[in-house]
Amino acid sequence: MATPMSPAMPGCARLSIDLAVAKAQEAEAAGICGVAIFPCVEDAKKCKFAEEGANDDGLMQQSVRAIKAATSNLLVITDVAMDPYSSDGHDGFVTEAGEICNDTTLPILCKMAVSQARAGADMVAPSDMMDGRVGAIRAALDAAGFTHVSILSYSTKYCSAFYGPFRHALDSAPRGGDKKTYQMDPGNRIEAIRESLLDQQEGADWLMVKPGLPYLDIVREVRDRVHLPIAVYHVSGEYSMLRAAAKEGWIDYNACLIEALTCFRRAGANVIFTYGALDAAALLK
Repeated sequence: MATPMSPAMPGCARLSIDLAVAKAQEAEAAGICGVAIFPCVEDAKKCKFAEEGANDDGLMQQSVRAIKAATSNLLVITDVAMDPYSSDGHDGFVTEAGEICNDTTLPILCKMAVSQARAGADMVAPSDMMDGRVGAIRAALDAAGFTHVSILSYSTKYCSAFYGPFRHALDSAPRGGDKKTYQMDPGNRIEAIRESLLDQQEGADWLMVKPGLPYLDIVREVRDRVHLPIAVYHVSGEYSMLRAAAKEGWIDYNACLIEALTCFRRAGANVIFTYGALDAAALLK
C-alpha cells in the first residue's frame, strides 16, 4: 500500500513493506548507494517510553530485514529517536513537569539501536540531539557484538521550520511544547562546531548537518574542523519549495534540484539525503 505523504511532497509516499522493498531495489538499480528508513507508527503502539522502537518485530525492524534480503549492496540507515514511537511526540523522554530528560532517554535510544542492528541495519542514525547519546549507543552496540554497525550522528540539527511537510506527513509533531530545548538555535554557529567535535570524539562515523541549503555555511565550517564524512539533509521544506515553484511554472525543477545538490557538494558534503534522489539519479546518468 502507498499513502501519499503530503500534497506538499509530490512523488513521495508512505509505503508498506513490500513497496518499500521495491523502491529500495529501484534506488539500488539507479546507482543510489543507500536508503534511510523512517517509520510511521500507529498511535495504539505509541507510549511514553517509546517501547515499540525496540520491538524486534516492529515496523522498522521488519522493513530492514526485508530490504537487506532483497538488495545486494544497498546501505540501510535507520533513524534512532523516540518521536515516531512516543505518545508525547518528542525525541526524548518527557517528565511529568513537561521537561525533556536526557539521562532517561539514553538507555531507550540504546535499546532501539541494538534492535535495529539485530535486524540488519548497516548504520544507525540518532537524530534526537540528546547529549552523550553517540558514546552510549557505541558502547551498547559494541557490548551486543555489533562493532561493525556504524553511527551517523545528527550532530547539527537545527530547530527549523523547514521540517513542516515531513512532520505533517508522518503526524510526528510534538503533542505539546516544541523542540527548542534540545534542537539547535538557527542563529547559533559555535554550538554546531562544538557538538560535531564532541560526537566525533564519542565515536560517530559520519556527522549530519540538517537542514541543508539555509545552513551551507555550517556545512563548510564543520567540514573544515572534523575528519569524518559530512552528510547533509535536503529536508522536506526545501524539497517542497522546489516542487511548488515548479508547479507554478516559476522554476525548472530538474535544473534547480541539481543546482541545490551541487551546492551541497561545493560546501563540503560527502553524502546528501534528499527526497529527490531518484530524480537526481535519472538526471545524472
